[in-house]
Amino acid sequence: MNCEPAIRTAAGNGGEVTIDASGRDEWGRPIDQRTLNEGIRRAVREGAERIILEGVMGQRYIASAASSKLYIGIKGTPGNDLGAFMDGPTIEVFGNAQDMTGNTMSSGRIVIHGNAWDVTGLAARGGRILVKGSSGYRVGIHMKAFGQSSPSVVIGGRAGDYLGEYMAGGTVLVLGNGVPEDESPVGTFIGAGMHGGTIYVRGRVDEHQLGTCAQLCPLEEKDREAIEDLLSDFERSFGITAERDWGAYAKIAPRSSRPFRGRFDPTMVWP
Repeated sequence: MNCEPAIRTAAGNGGEVTIDASGRDEWGRPIDQRTLNEGIRRAVREGAERIILEGVMGQRYIASAASSKLYIGIKGTPGNDLGAFMDGPTIEVFGNAQDMTGNTMSSGRIVIHGNAWDVTGLAARGGRILVKGSSGYRVGIHMKAFGQSSPSVVIGGRAGDYLGEYMAGGTVLVLGNGVPEDESPVGTFIGAGMHGGTIYVRGRVDEHQLGTCAQLCPLEEKDREAIEDLLSDFERSFGITAERDWGAYAKIAPRSSRPFRGRFDPTMVWP
């Protein structure tokens, strides 16, 4: 039995297409991710500017490598690698997302009205990811920046261990919404191996939580301006008010741009 997504055009909405991904095959399995993604690509080829996905049930790679100025609204739970390698579109998830959201994205926006799990923003090199709720481990790992392209990730609630691991550029902001004042909204090994970029945390951060190569630094005016830009975007995206109590923000930055210099045996390096 071939399980295809039902595609319908919303009349009078200027290129808006709705794709119903809630169907199941004769064994009760959801629509295959390849079939759903081909439906999205076909809608784009036919001129769709806005695509609404209904009934999404864990399909991976949604909008992977998409490069057009496109809006995709997702009702349901997308699977891993949402928006991987994308360059330009806006994705809005009305629910939770799974692992590796925004993997190696170059530009665009991903707005998640729930939680996003592990490795959010993996190797992102541009664009912005906004998560109203919490995220898991290794948020912002391997993020990087080049020229005017610099990625940013905002987590509204908590983030787990290894936040900003091996960061080479970009910005991560954790707001700690709903976290008690006597608890930290972030885990341990923060910024382990980071050699670029900046991590901001609203809430308690102790020295023992920092990873190798990371350090706590005082907040400067340029940091407040960077945080203000992210907070304003967060408020517009979710219709909520974010705190501006600057004394509650911690700044984590790299100790060095070459954190592993001198740590390896030069005789083991090929000439």
